[in-house]
Amino acid sequence: MPGAVILTLAGGFLFGALAGTVLAVAGATAGAVLVFLFARAIFGEKALDRFGERGRKLAEGIRRNAWSYLLVLRLVPLFPFFLVNLVPAFVGVRLTVYAVTTCLGILPATAVFALSGAGLGSVLDSGAPLELRSILTPQVLGALCGLAALSLAAIPLKNRFQRAE
Repeated sequence: MPGAVILTLAGGFLFGALAGTVLAVAGATAGAVLVFLFARAIFGEKALDRFGERGRKLAEGIRRNAWSYLLVLRLVPLFPFFLVNLVPAFVGVRLTVYAVTTCLGILPATAVFALSGAGLGSVLDSGAPLELRSILTPQVLGALCGLAALSLAAIPLKNRFQRAE
């Protein structure tokens, strides 16, 4: 499991679903923005253009449709998270576009994981023995349904993303 998932589960467990979500989204967005700024400072806004015509075309497509691309890339895990943090810096995406799409794009999954952590917290607080029926509380089931819904929502988003190319 990626570290962010564990930290988000822990945030939901320690602070509840709402505060855990807010804190995790704020921390993840701030961290992503710092990586973005660092990459831009080191490599420059036109780094992808150095890869020839194909790199220039990709960079131009991302710049032209930055809102759509970045939201889809955050909502649908098509590419590793570190690439989604770095590539926008390499093509000259505006910082505000990057920060807003990062925040909005990670919000749904973060909320689901924080809700899961809060659900596990309520199970442990109950003092009941840890067995399947005590773990599958309405809160945990709601979080699992949320993950399923996010997975299903990814299908039309992925199709739209592929058509845009």
